[in-house]
Amino acid sequence: MKIIGLVLALAATPAAAQSLKVEDLCVKVAKHLLMTDNLRTGVVQSFPDLKPPGARLTYSTRDGVEKKDMVDMISCEFANTTAPFGLQRFCLASTCYSAGERNPENKRRFEEVRVLLEREGL
Repeated sequence: MKIIGLVLALAATPAAAQSLKVEDLCVKVAKHLLMTDNLRTGVVQSFPDLKPPGARLTYSTRDGVEKKDMVDMISCEFANTTAPFGLQRFCLASTCYSAGERNPENKRRFEEVRVLLEREGL
């Protein structure tokens, strides 16, 4: 696992990180949390001008699902709109994850995703 993280960190270039938008990063958050590379997005709403900046989107991990039928949702909040984005909070359905989370398991999931993003330079 450490080798994979190192390869991802080396593959992430500052130029690639700079071109990402908050909605792209929210997709990365979902992929890391759900441990999948197969993520289809439906409706995407981006709020880079709000404090904190963030995004909300519907998604599916199944192939062949039409956007209108995607009901699973994730929302993400970041400290910045460019790298380093500084993940602050994300919510999947009605469960939220953040550094200040009281539930130790949810706090652990937040820290895991945060670390994976940092390894990518995000």
